[in-house]
Amino acid sequence: MLRTPEQHTEIHRKAPASPSGRHFHLPVYAVCLGLLVLAAALSGCSSDEPKPSAAAAQKPAIPQEVQDATKSLLGSEAQVLLYGDLAKTGKQEFLAANVVPNTPKSTVAGMVITRAVVAENEDGKWVELVRCDEYLKNAKGYLALTPLQAVSGWKLQYESSAEQGMSLYFTPVQAGTSGRTLPIAVRWNPATKRYQSMDYSYTNFLNEAPTLQSPRSTVR
Repeated sequence: MLRTPEQHTEIHRKAPASPSGRHFHLPVYAVCLGLLVLAAALSGCSSDEPKPSAAAAQKPAIPQEVQDATKSLLGSEAQVLLYGDLAKTGKQEFLAANVVPNTPKSTVAGMVITRAVVAENEDGKWVELVRCDEYLKNAKGYLALTPLQAVSGWKLQYESSAEQGMSLYFTPVQAGTSGRTLPIAVRWNPATKRYQSMDYSYTNFLNEAPTLQSPRSTVR
C-alpha cells in the first residue's frame, strides 16, 4: 500500500526506543567516563608519592670531609651529631660520637655513648678540641670534675644558644648504682679560647688538671 509523505514522516517520529527504554548520547557518555578514569589515575599517583618530612628538609647535609674526619677520629661507626659554628667563633666545628644503639631507659635523659669528640677546622685540617672516652680531656689536660675512675659509658645531652653556643652535658653511666650523678657541663670559654668544664651552678669555668692525681680545680 502506498503511503503519503505525511504518513512517512509520522512513521519516523514513532521509531521504537532502545530496549532499556533510555536514549544514550554516546559522545557525552564517553567523555564523562574518560574524565572519571583520569581523575582516579591522578588520585592514585598523588597518594603513592612520598612527601619529605619537615625535619629531613631542615637538616643540613654533612660534608664528606667532616664524615671522613669523624671516621678518622672515632672509627667507621661514629655519627656526626652537630656541625657548624658550634662555639660562635666563626669557625666550623663538629660534634661526633660512638652512640650505643638501643639506649636503656634511666632517670637521666640523653643518649649513651662510649666516645665523643669536638673538632675544629683550622686551615683545612680538623683539630680535636675535646675528647670524651674513659675521661674528659682537652689539649691542656683532664677537665675538672672528671671521675678518677675510668668511665666506660656516658649519657650525653647537648643544646645550643645564639649567645653561648653549644653546651655539652656528660653524665657517667655507673652500673649497679641507684644514686643520681650530676652531669658535667662543658662549654667554650671565650677567655681561654678552649672548651672547659663548669661548676655545678653552670656559671664559672674550671681549670684543667694535668694529672688525675689532682682532681680539684680552681675557678677561672
